[in-house]
Amino acid sequence: MMKNADFDLVVIGGGPAALTAGLYAARAMLNVLLVEKAAPGGQVNTTDWIENYPGFPQGLSGADLIQNITQQAKRFDVNIEINEVISIDCSENIKKVRLADRTITTHTIIIATGASPRKLGIPGEDRFYGKGVSFCATCDGPFYKDRVVAAVGGGNTALQESLFLTKFARKVYLIHRRSELRATKILQERAFANDRIEIIWDSVATSINGGLTNIENITIKNVKTGDTKDLVVDGCFIWVGIHPNTKFLGGWVELDESGFVIVDSNMETSLPGVFAAGDVRNTPLRQIATAVGDAAIAAFSAENYIANIK
Repeated sequence: MMKNADFDLVVIGGGPAALTAGLYAARAMLNVLLVEKAAPGGQVNTTDWIENYPGFPQGLSGADLIQNITQQAKRFDVNIEINEVISIDCSENIKKVRLADRTITTHTIIIATGASPRKLGIPGEDRFYGKGVSFCATCDGPFYKDRVVAAVGGGNTALQESLFLTKFARKVYLIHRRSELRATKILQERAFANDRIEIIWDSVATSINGGLTNIENITIKNVKTGDTKDLVVDGCFIWVGIHPNTKFLGGWVELDESGFVIVDSNMETSLPGVFAAGDVRNTPLRQIATAVGDAAIAAFSAENYIANIK
């Protein structure tokens, strides 16, 4: 007979993946708790406008989308608690989740804590986030049709995203702190061959400048000569890496070399009964649509897991 736990499922996170997992689990009549350390929504709350999420032909703001998903989850009585998960303990079948103020128990866990872009840490970066500063070309590239943008980075993601931007922007200044790129040779060749991309070598962005609501230019500095100049652009894309929000996991589940959670096709981690969904897992694409799909599978898998142990 299955021992009692406080919950059938604890979902950790508050973005689209977490809310969707909670919604699916609640509809399946699971006793579910969703724990988010801030307001529901995650990074989507700071996304100015979303045009590529199905069902909204005119687009909508990130805040509005999250409000819609949250209302839908609450309609099915998803219990949402604002609290911080400090750690988990999966040494027994009934898992422990240590919160800031108490410890709860659960049969299953869905990790949906997302990932955070690495920032440059320069003036203007936070001020213009969502208003010209972006970490996602797929999300925001179409807003820069026939405009000029800057891109910062030199790895595979920076080149892939810069090449994507050239579908819209008439000019992409790729700013790289070294004299050679770190990306694969084939991506480098494509970038060099694209006349819309201009690489600014040996340089770093030192500030992002503009008016009340939009970027006007960025200040860049040559690391070899110390010379600075202002580059007139309409937007600035930053690709210097992302890091998954997995510190609280404490080694309980297997991670890839970059720290993302490894899952199988059922979104199950290396630990039975623990699942992951969205940007926190090892996935080739980090979008709202993929996060929602992951979450539906993870919740379905959690439901099956609970049915089997009962």
